[in-house]
This record gives sequence, C-alpha cells and structure tokens, in this order.
Amino acid sequence: MDYQQLVEDVFYVMLYGGVTMSGVVAAFYLLFRKANAIAPEVTSPLRLRRWTAAFLLASAFSHVWWLLEVAHPLTKDPFTDYLIACFLDLITVFPAMMGTLLAMLQDRRRPFWPVCVSLLPVVVLLALCFVFQRSKTCLMITHICFLLLIALFILYMVFAVRRYGRWLQDNYADLEHKEIRQSLLVLAVFLIFFAMYESVETGGRAFAYLLQVDVLVLTGLLLWRVETLQELTPDAPAVQEAPSPIPDNIGPLLEMKCERAQLYLQHDLSLAQLSLAVGTNHSYLSKYFAQQGLTYNAYINGLRVRHFIQLYHESVASRRMFTAQQLAYESGFHSYSTFSAAFKQNTGKTVTAWMRDSAK
Repeated sequence: MDYQQLVEDVFYVMLYGGVTMSGVVAAFYLLFRKANAIAPEVTSPLRLRRWTAAFLLASAFSHVWWLLEVAHPLTKDPFTDYLIACFLDLITVFPAMMGTLLAMLQDRRRPFWPVCVSLLPVVVLLALCFVFQRSKTCLMITHICFLLLIALFILYMVFAVRRYGRWLQDNYADLEHKEIRQSLLVLAVFLIFFAMYESVETGGRAFAYLLQVDVLVLTGLLLWRVETLQELTPDAPAVQEAPSPIPDNIGPLLEMKCERAQLYLQHDLSLAQLSLAVGTNHSYLSKYFAQQGLTYNAYINGLRVRHFIQLYHESVASRRMFTAQQLAYESGFHSYSTFSAAFKQNTGKTVTAWMRDSAK
C-alpha cells in the first residue's frame, strides 16, 4: 500500500485524526470521571476502567507513530520504520487489549505475566526481522506466530467467558449488569481489528478506511461495556472454608433462614450473603446446591417465582389492582426480563400465557 497517498487523502486524514482524538478523550473520560454517564446506577470495575483507558491510549499513540512513520520516518529505510512501528504496537496495543479482556472477568484476579511471556516469541521473531533485513520468510513466520497467539487467546476467552457465566449462576441470584456474554461481541470486534491490522498492507485503501471505522466502533463498544458492567466485590465467607462432607443440616437451615424468613426477597442477594445469614460455610452451601442439581441462581429465583404466584392469587382474590412488573419486583426480581426468563424456566409458560390460563 502506498501510505503517502493515504496521507494526502483529506477525508482519510480527517477520519484518522478523529479516531485518534476519540480514543484519547474516551481514555481520559474513563480515568477521571467517577460516575457513569451511560448507566449511572452501575459502579464499574476500577481495574477494567484503567485497562480500557490504557488500551485506548495505546491505540491512539499507535495512530501517532504510524503517521510519523509515513510523514517523518525515523530512518531512511521504510522497512525498518515499518518494523519499529510493529514493535511498538506489539509491546503496547496488544498487551493492553489482552489486559482489558481479562479485566472483564471478576471471579478471580488473573495474573498478567502469562500475557507478557506469550508475547516473547513474537518479540524475538520481530527482532530477527531487524537482523535479517528484507527477509520475507522471517516476516511471514512472525505474522503466523502472532496470529496463532491471537487465536489461542480468543479460544481461551471464549472458554473463560463460559466458565465465568457458570460462576455467576453459582454465586448471584440477580445477574443484571453482571453477565459478560455480551463481551464476546467486544471480542468479535477485536478479531475484526486484528484481521484488518494484518491485511491493511495488502488490502488497499478500503481496508485502511475500514480499520479506522472498526477502531471507532471498538471505542464506543468498550465504553458501553465498561459502564454497564457492575463491579463485583467478593464477600468474605461466614467461617473458614472447610472440606467435605457437607453437614446434614444445610437443607433445614435454608428452609428456616431463607425460605420461611423470605430472605430471597432481598435484591442482589449473593451466595456469600446467604451463607452468612444461614450460619454455614460458603463452600458447603455451594456444594449442597451442586448435589441437588441446582445453581444458586436457580434456587433463589425458583423461590421468587413461587412467591410471585402466591402474590398473584392473593391479589386476584382481594381484587387488588396490580401489574406483573409490580408483583415481580415485590417477589425479589430487580429486572422484569430476568423474571420472565426465570418464570418460563420454572413453569414452562410465559407470564402472559400463565396469567391467561389462571384466569379461566
């Protein structure tokens, strides 16, 4: 691709500059604004805000040094300047991207050093490209190694997101602003970014434009993801973790402390909070639900659905004016969409169909 022609394209330069500035503005917004603009009721994970800001700044600086590589090259050799720009991207943009995706997973704090170690082979190969100037073979091997690394990381993220979803089901009754399956969309846009990044050399001007649009979409998507993801602060278990066997009194304790006391009506009730109220071990309670073939989420929301049905019949009998949304909230559901899904899972019918059949 003739980058000099791109620099002379006024529309491309405007788009390029706009994308660069949007990344800087978004990064400073995440770093210095304390409250969310998109979802004011949500408290975003601080670690995710910082990693996302780091990625956006790294992406913006990447735009700067690629422009300098064309307008004011560091050396007289374009190939060397190209390798320098690739090296700067490799040690800034891609680690920040991986850190951002990992920070979305809050079940545990994942170490960052494996990411650095995984990048070392590509760094070494890129250094060899400096040594063996004009070696297309060395450059091709570097690209293949880099793409393989990205593919492995994407596979890991798909697996980790699925596992994270199960962890949420096992620990939280209310999943609003906690689920990160939508983060796979961010991963997909990242994948498009990588494909275009690798193809821009041979893809021509259209690919260069599409790459900038992709970065712009990615910036907006990351802002949305950060501001709609609730920070999860793990609660300390009631007592020190202990191994099996599970005590025989877990079931009666749950019936007395949770079901009869209607503790399930509390919004955002977590497994750790329930174990504290019941007076048992966090691990015991988790294993108990697993033995029953339940998740914690299914157990609590099952109780809430039964409470909704009871409230419905009582309201009909007393001729009280009500809405399904109102009864769902009184039954402990914070979100009507969550209630609808839980209701159908427990009864096999939609709320509307069940209410229609009950009125007959």
